[in-house]
Amino acid sequence: MSARARAASQGSLEEPDDEVVPYSDDETDDELQSEDDLDRSEDQLPEPETIPAPAAGDWSIRANDREYCNQPQFKKKVFLCIKKSKYSGNAIKTYKYNVFTFLPLNLYEQFKRVANLYFLCLLILQIIPQISTLPWYTTLVPLVLVLGITAIKDLVDDLARHRMDKEINNRRCDVLLNGRFEKTRWMNLQVGDVVRLKKNDFIPADILLLSSSNPNSLCYVETAELDGETNLKFKMGLKVTDERLQEENQLARFNALIMCEEPNNRLDKFVGTMIWDAQSYPLDLDNMLLRGCKIRNTDECHGLVIFAGNDTKIMRNGGKTRFKRTLIDKLMNYMVYTIFVLLVLLCAGLAIGHTYWYESIGSKAWYLYDGLNYSSSYRGFLSFWGYIIILNTMVPISLYVSVEVIRLGQSKFINWDLQMYYADKDTPAKARTTTLNEQLGQIEYIFSDKTGTLTQNIMAFKKCTIRGRTYGERSHQPYHFLVSCIRSKKDPQVLEFFKLLSLCHTVMVEQKGDELVYQAASPDEGALVTAARNFGFVFLSRTQDTITIMELDHEETYEVLALLDFNSDRKRMSIILRFPDGRIRLYCKGADTVIYQRLDANSKNKETTQEALDIFANETLRTLCLCYKDISQAEYDAWSQKHQAASVSMGNREEALDVLYEEIEKNLLLIGATAIEDKLQDGVPETIAKLAKADIKIWVLTGDKKETAENIGFSCQLLTDDMKIHYGEDVKYVSADGRLQDTKNRAEIWNCPGKNRTRGYPISGFIYQTLLLTNEILYEKKKKRRRLRLKKLRKRHTNSSSATDSSQPVDDWEKEKRQEDFVDMACECSAVICCRVTPKQKANVVSLVKRCKKAVTLSIGDGANDVNMIKTADIGVGISGQEGMQAVMSSDYAFAQFRYLERLLLVHGRWSYIRMCKFLRYFFYKNFAFTLVHFWFSFFNGFSSQTAYEDWFITLYNVCYSSLPVLLVGLLDQDVNDKLSLRFPKLYLPGQQGSLFNYKNFFISLFHGIFTSLMIFFIPYGAFLQTMGQDGEAPSDYQSFAVVAASSLIITVNLQISLNTSYWTFVNFFAVLGSIAIYFGVMFDIHSAGIHVIFPTTFTFTGAASNALRQPYLWLTIILTVGICLLPVICIQFLYQTICPSVGDKVQRNRKKYELEDEEEEKKKRKPTFQRGGRSRRSAYAFSHSRGYADLIASGRSIRQRPRVRPELRESIREVPQAENI
Repeated sequence: MSARARAASQGSLEEPDDEVVPYSDDETDDELQSEDDLDRSEDQLPEPETIPAPAAGDWSIRANDREYCNQPQFKKKVFLCIKKSKYSGNAIKTYKYNVFTFLPLNLYEQFKRVANLYFLCLLILQIIPQISTLPWYTTLVPLVLVLGITAIKDLVDDLARHRMDKEINNRRCDVLLNGRFEKTRWMNLQVGDVVRLKKNDFIPADILLLSSSNPNSLCYVETAELDGETNLKFKMGLKVTDERLQEENQLARFNALIMCEEPNNRLDKFVGTMIWDAQSYPLDLDNMLLRGCKIRNTDECHGLVIFAGNDTKIMRNGGKTRFKRTLIDKLMNYMVYTIFVLLVLLCAGLAIGHTYWYESIGSKAWYLYDGLNYSSSYRGFLSFWGYIIILNTMVPISLYVSVEVIRLGQSKFINWDLQMYYADKDTPAKARTTTLNEQLGQIEYIFSDKTGTLTQNIMAFKKCTIRGRTYGERSHQPYHFLVSCIRSKKDPQVLEFFKLLSLCHTVMVEQKGDELVYQAASPDEGALVTAARNFGFVFLSRTQDTITIMELDHEETYEVLALLDFNSDRKRMSIILRFPDGRIRLYCKGADTVIYQRLDANSKNKETTQEALDIFANETLRTLCLCYKDISQAEYDAWSQKHQAASVSMGNREEALDVLYEEIEKNLLLIGATAIEDKLQDGVPETIAKLAKADIKIWVLTGDKKETAENIGFSCQLLTDDMKIHYGEDVKYVSADGRLQDTKNRAEIWNCPGKNRTRGYPISGFIYQTLLLTNEILYEKKKKRRRLRLKKLRKRHTNSSSATDSSQPVDDWEKEKRQEDFVDMACECSAVICCRVTPKQKANVVSLVKRCKKAVTLSIGDGANDVNMIKTADIGVGISGQEGMQAVMSSDYAFAQFRYLERLLLVHGRWSYIRMCKFLRYFFYKNFAFTLVHFWFSFFNGFSSQTAYEDWFITLYNVCYSSLPVLLVGLLDQDVNDKLSLRFPKLYLPGQQGSLFNYKNFFISLFHGIFTSLMIFFIPYGAFLQTMGQDGEAPSDYQSFAVVAASSLIITVNLQISLNTSYWTFVNFFAVLGSIAIYFGVMFDIHSAGIHVIFPTTFTFTGAASNALRQPYLWLTIILTVGICLLPVICIQFLYQTICPSVGDKVQRNRKKYELEDEEEEKKKRKPTFQRGGRSRRSAYAFSHSRGYADLIASGRSIRQRPRVRPELRESIREVPQAENI
């Protein structure tokens, strides 16, 4: 039995039936069935198939036959008439460049950025003599600097890829060639080769496991490089290959034909068939060793290469992830476009001015004749392009580079934050991206998983109910009564209860010395098997056919006839066993919602068990119902025959097996139920409360039942006693009747007095179906196969029901309107809990809020089932918990505990947003102030495109003279420290409102720059208009004016950033003074006579600086200019902070007082609100979203041969991971 049953079961049609797909669907042609095919196969099981001859579209491999894959039908067209085999070689290439392609490809990629292309066009314009107003090097130097830094970074990254590719491609393994194993490089492997791998070897390709040195061809693999999980997985070869392919000569004669699915990126699925000696054998993922894994605890194994190189699953998953951009990124691009439009308008106006000036004045002045007989309009046209070159610094080339440097630094600060370091697991916080830091300061909605994210995902067996009697702590029967009952063996139901727990599971066991180590697919299963051990029923070992347990004082071995594994649609698992006395019995455990539907009408204790489930749910415990059924030999034989036929089917195998599981899992007899505690993580209530004060709305998306999620909501303070809770029925009524009822209901709610205006909505998954709030979203995005399957299921459901569902949408418009109704209603709530949602539905809820509310969203989760949600949100956060590292690997930020989210947002996110906004506002300001001086100068030079500064000053202004202080503000500035940021969550609100950087701030920066440029130009102009120096000379020349204007500008912009700096360090102080010092030092050098002698045409301002700055009244002019530029800013800041201070201003003013209050409040932490009793909330057990080991156990020969376990060994059995149990 090797099915991965994912079709929706009969009993779960009312529940979400999405597949648990943590990766994108990369479906193959053979999976896309037509509608007619689905309709024909709707109600019939597949018969054993006759395998057809391989066609061109099939993926077929012949063992030990390399030429087979080179046949004409397996070739594909590459270019024109050139064809090559569709089977990839095993060499991989992840690098982007080689020696010949680096320069052209890298330049091509960089010039795809609009800013770089813009400056390249400017450089070309500057080469044209008729319109060149600036030397070419004024644009070339900054452009080369930007391109060079980016190219060096790309080159370093690509050289690392080259080294990695070379190291991987040149690894060696044993390949069967010419009848014997030979050492061969990985790059020379081909599809169809038989390879031999040894302990600790990496797996070179996607390989079908044939045999191993372990009993029953078991192979242990570590998948850390594939999914980040370090616990060992178990793979197994087929029985036939294990028995017949152990020796080298047997492997050399192996000539089976493998037919399977096309290469895809589904790490959780593989379907194929092996045809050998006219027999067909089913293949699935448990028979496959995937590239990227590592052989562990297995001395030697043999395998057949199925997918090589770029066809392997790990390479298929190496595709591009959706590129995420921040709101500031998008806004900044629009502002650059706005600047460009302003630039064109200014240049057009100046060109028109030059046309009229030349017509009226220039053409009549004999001393202005240049020997060119151009018309005035043509001269205006040339002037337009000349001003495009001069004013190009309005679009700063260094802006994007500076932004990336700041983001990199902010990411490093997150990585280095010791307060987000989790010492228990040696796990620091990790910023896995450098492009989203400021977006952390603008989050409006948080979508959180529950299990493992809010809770620890470490399960502890707390209570149980057997035959209507509850055992556990507090008011229930104490456990010592249960222990005495087991020892006396008077109650067979009690013995049956713990026997079921020790037998019905997919836990694997491995012997390490004198210990047995349990490996469970989910913490729940580990806790249950450990609980059974503690009560005397010890799981010892298993093979493919048997399972052995220690029942109190003696061993019993049971024959395993079938294992019906859990998945998120079935919500249960079963095992069919033959007892030593010959009886056949089915044991089943699962969620109460599906178990109660399958109970026999005469089953006892249903009501008392329901009451116990209500009590368990009120205590936020995870519940699970246990039941059994005796099966006759004839019934089993008939069912087994159909099961065997379905398990080798190549089409609809999973659906057919699911129907068979439904057939056998009927008329069950209830034994009892278990209750497991999943504790909250430390600091979760405090974190949620703090984020709520920051006006961040938190939605919990979970697969659990409504009652369980609601109680977790109370325990973590997401829900509180003063909230008015509306259940799904209210939302259904509103949305089904349209927007009018929605408005009416809202009015009634908002008229509620007092505290009831704050409320939360737990919304159940069945509402999503009848209301179409989630499932209808899925219909919009499904691929062909999924749409057809849903249509088939809807058709079945419609045929089985007599009444039509009027709540379903009639068209896309109604569907869209209902979705908007749902979002409008839910977003008015302070908390929303969505229950019974599948991974795909989680992602679609996030997408719906993003689309309808245009809000910045963050998703946080810890498991593979959260990957879709994490990738969909604007920010994805992964928690490295008990469910592996798949969520972390798909996330933008990662850490170990939910409580660190508070610091990530309220400290790092807020600081990053404030720093970036301050940087951008100042950056635009200083470039406007610098560039618009040319504009004012044009009114005094006949609009002739003459520059107001020296050429080298224009070149170095953004590179050396003004870049460092603003860069440090973007990296280090903070208005208040981290403790006060956490103390006052309201400081987070400006980021959500986007009030620190928007078009209003942009135009403020623009007008500030206009004012500064006016002062920079007209005050020196007035001072130079009629002056005389101390030596009797008049220094009112153009070069002296340029020196004074430039000096005033540098001092002004550097002092301006000083006024905007909130957090001073020695580095900031040094940067401001150092930038001014660098300016004067460089200016005196390039104005010296020595450099003019060497480059007479390049450095033409000989002696200008020394001549101008020796005049005291010019220094007075500079001081006056700087003072007038800064005085209004100082006055405005003073008035603003005095009359209408911001929250940050108030906090900074009372900083010391608040720090003392913080110390006192730490001693008085409020205990979390916890609601017990009250209305009945019945919980449901939720398995892990990952599958168990049932296919592994039942399809091949299971694990190691059963060791001889001594009675005293029971005391040394332990579980991994350790859980708190009885």
